[in-house]
Amino acid sequence: MTDIDKVVLSYSGGLDTSVILKWLQETYDCEVVTYTADLGQGEELDPARVKADSMGVKEIFIDDVREEFVRDFVFPMFRCNTIYEGEYLLGTSIARPLIAKRLVDIANETGAQAVAHGATGKGNDQVRFELGVYALKPDVQVIAPWREWDLSSRESLMAFCEQHQIQVDQKHDDEKSPYSMDANLLHISYEGGILEDPAAEPEESMWLWSVSPEAAPDQPTYIELNFESGDVTAIDGKAMTPAEILTHLNKVGGGNGIGRLDIVENRYVGMKARGCYETPGGTILLKAHRAIESVTLDRELAHLKDELMPRYASLIYNGYWWSPERKALQALIDQSQQYVNGKVYLKLYKGNVIVVGRESATDSLYDSRIVTFEDDAGAYDQSDASGFIKLNALRIKIAAKRGRKVD
Repeated sequence: MTDIDKVVLSYSGGLDTSVILKWLQETYDCEVVTYTADLGQGEELDPARVKADSMGVKEIFIDDVREEFVRDFVFPMFRCNTIYEGEYLLGTSIARPLIAKRLVDIANETGAQAVAHGATGKGNDQVRFELGVYALKPDVQVIAPWREWDLSSRESLMAFCEQHQIQVDQKHDDEKSPYSMDANLLHISYEGGILEDPAAEPEESMWLWSVSPEAAPDQPTYIELNFESGDVTAIDGKAMTPAEILTHLNKVGGGNGIGRLDIVENRYVGMKARGCYETPGGTILLKAHRAIESVTLDRELAHLKDELMPRYASLIYNGYWWSPERKALQALIDQSQQYVNGKVYLKLYKGNVIVVGRESATDSLYDSRIVTFEDDAGAYDQSDASGFIKLNALRIKIAAKRGRKVD
């Protein structure tokens, strides 16, 4: 352990990472550099700086990566209409490769030989952090204290704090959340507590970003999203940055009871886990993006994307953002978006995102002259369908004549 002089720690300033900071200093007899990312979690980050400083940290990094997060990670993911296991919008998963990237950047800048994180040995995040770090800095050492130490409960962590005089922000019992939560601009997640029983309904007070559909306004909210190359660039005619767009959609979506999710998912490490998520802005983005693609994307290209999406989603969920296969898929996805331009009109009402219109003045493949039930003035010759059907039925007819059963 003496060959490690400096470690970069992904640091929140909370109980776990404060214990980890001190444990690293003692166990590895090394200097610890802290990194705290502002991903839009809605928390004041200065306390993390103060806490790290009080524990003797000389190099403290805190940066606002909200724009980079949405522009370079969230938006590229949504170009593929990405959902994991049919429901999860990957809010936690997509933040980890960015944090891994910044840990490596800081390790290179400070000359650190190792990076450390607070993910437990039961979850997916340990895999996501470490695969990302190794992809970007293959010779770095990764320290995962939860896989090394003998501290196994909140009580043991509190005892460690008392023994080492680490200040812990104590909350009254009625203020302390019973859930383990993770938040960024894309979502907030809830695990633990009563959620460990998959049959138990979460309390209404758990949800922080959204009103219940029952309590949402009785009048719908209409919004207009403008797409350029598959990304939203304006809302209701007002140009916004990526982070501003997601912030606005979270607010308007949450106010209409949109984005709540309660699932049991299959973790990469092998176990099933129940989690609840609030993703108001992401739920709106997904619906709107599919709507604009429906009029601008070629049929076979759209179907190819749908076939590839589950694999792409698994790559992100399992921590392979920096892998060559994800990059290759991303190149295909991004190329498919060059004509995904136009506007989508949505109605938000009591938990529902309803598409009420879509148009593209420059790139629509929808031709009303061809599809009309009225006189199409010769735009489409219906007799052509006879030969089309006969050719496609040929193999089926031959097999039937040979007595092959289809039931």
